[in-house]
Amino acid sequence: MALRYASCEDAADDILQDAFIKVFDQLKNYQDQGNLGGWMYRITVNTALQAYRKQKSRNTHHDNYSQENDGYVSNESLENMKMDDLLRLIQELPEGFRMVFNLRAIEGYAHKEIAEMLEISEGTSKSQYARAKKQLQERILAEENELKTRGYGS
Repeated sequence: MALRYASCEDAADDILQDAFIKVFDQLKNYQDQGNLGGWMYRITVNTALQAYRKQKSRNTHHDNYSQENDGYVSNESLENMKMDDLLRLIQELPEGFRMVFNLRAIEGYAHKEIAEMLEISEGTSKSQYARAKKQLQERILAEENELKTRGYGS
């Protein structure tokens, strides 16, 4: 899970380590109500969000992202893709896109909640989510086309 939020394995390792430190520090406060794994998962997500906010405050630049190419990714393309490849593509997304994509598509948060968590506007959350999906589609299509030109695809 930490890999989805991080840009690389080292960053994911940092998130996971920080999360486990928090888990061990707060274990005495866990009241055995609910699932321990779910509680630890929530701490890990919150740790990833804190790391994002910390990094965001250091980086004040914004990249310009193209919105050309309306490619469509079929379910078959996704089914044929290895999980590691999809994870790599998610990790390659720009940081803001990656955070919003994970929170919306995978964690199921509403844009209003995401906006509050990431300290951005709801409109920015929606925009970044749309752009993240578009970039993922473009990258999946590009990889699929690359495989076809090499003779690996159907």
